Amino acid sequence: MPFEPINPPQFPTPIAPYSAGARAGNTVYVSGVLALGEGGAVLHVGDAAAQTRHVLEVIKTTLEAAGATMADVAMNHIFLKNLDDYAAFNQVYAEYFSGAKPARYCIKCDLVKPDCLVEIASVAHL
Repeated sequence: MPFEPINPPQFPTPIAPYSAGARAGNTVYVSGVLALGEGGAVLHVGDAAAQTRHVLEVIKTTLEAAGATMADVAMNHIFLKNLDDYAAFNQVYAEYFSGAKPARYCIKCDLVKPDCLVEIASVAHL
């Protein structure tokens, strides 16, 4: 099945060869999102809650560009640099998923840039 790349024009140029998202049929895949700005600069250094909010806003914008909403998200893949940030992450996350909760997993790992604290990849179904 062919897919449609989703690259909202307001986003900075990706730091690697990928699309922000892809729509295949009624499924939208959102690439792993970090709190990055122009030139790959890390935003909100040291603030997991602010990074989480930025990441979820980018996911929301990507989904909207594909015709989806946050309510369509069925699965989130969550990566945290430090599990001490789990509570701050969950507090912001709950604001974006206040209704039915998508499936998810959360692992602790190093991220592509040392100052990144949160990365999320999402799958939505229309």
